[in-house]
Amino acid sequence: MSNKNPVHSVQFGRLAPGIPVTDIQRSIEFYQDVLGMKKVFENGSPVGFAILILGEAEIHLSLEKDHKATSINVAHLMVDDASALYDHLATKNVRIVKGLKDAEYGLRQFIFADPDGNRIDVGQEI
Repeated sequence: MSNKNPVHSVQFGRLAPGIPVTDIQRSIEFYQDVLGMKKVFENGSPVGFAILILGEAEIHLSLEKDHKATSINVAHLMVDDASALYDHLATKNVRIVKGLKDAEYGLRQFIFADPDGNRIDVGQEI
């Protein structure tokens, strides 16, 4: 399979989901303290935008006081050990939306929700 883009010549770099949150400090603490991500940027006074990273994963949090979570996943996170992350989140009392399972298409997966109810789908190739 060729890496050449058949539509145009532009190479894509990182792609980071923008996640709306109602309390940005609470969300920063969740993504840092529970997931181990590092805040690398924030903007505004008071803060209305923040970037957090861990490994190749990057998220952009944006303050949206009227945000209401939906049943749509806001991000898909690939990991090397879905079971370990699932167990870790359970010990932190994070809401698990869909439990850990092995899917017929070759992923061990589960879905959890952040403090605002934003759903993140986790997958591991098996």
